[in-house]
Amino acid sequence: MTIRSTPASEPSSPRRADARRNNERVVAAAIEIFRQFGTQASVPQIAAKAQVGKATVYRSFATKELLLESITQTRLEEAERRMVIALESSGPERAFHNAMLELFDVLAGDRLLAERLADDQSSATSALLQTLAEAQQRSRIAGALLGAATLQDLRVLVCGVAMQLTRLGERDPKIWRRYGELVIRAFSS
Repeated sequence: MTIRSTPASEPSSPRRADARRNNERVVAAAIEIFRQFGTQASVPQIAAKAQVGKATVYRSFATKELLLESITQTRLEEAERRMVIALESSGPERAFHNAMLELFDVLAGDRLLAERLADDQSSATSALLQTLAEAQQRSRIAGALLGAATLQDLRVLVCGVAMQLTRLGERDPKIWRRYGELVIRAFSS
């Protein structure tokens, strides 16, 4: 997915094409660096990875926070797509289970996404949690989950686990999956 930070109405020219290529390099580098280092990643790290100057990064994204939010949105959309595929490939009784494990698989390899979901400072996290809540509702109706669990319960358990595993620096997908299974059990009937 290409993230455009410049208006589409700008005229095309060799310089604009070069600027677009630089933007694509910045975005690709930012995704990789943020996945590895999370919000602690620096603009100089991203610029070095993209093989551009810091000024080029700031021409595309005026602040680090704008870059973080843009990359967070992109990564959340990808996670949500993966969760929707997991939902569509399962019956209602397995919807929550499959969506939860897919989410934890994504979080294991993406420190930025885990941090942003855990601290819930990104407005983009709401859609992802809503998808998970819908999966929870489907499984609850099918009798596979407790009826008393709330969206807040879901947020506390999922975000709490993500926060702790991130703080511990845990990246092993097996460990993230294990905790995903524990969260699922907390909601199971």
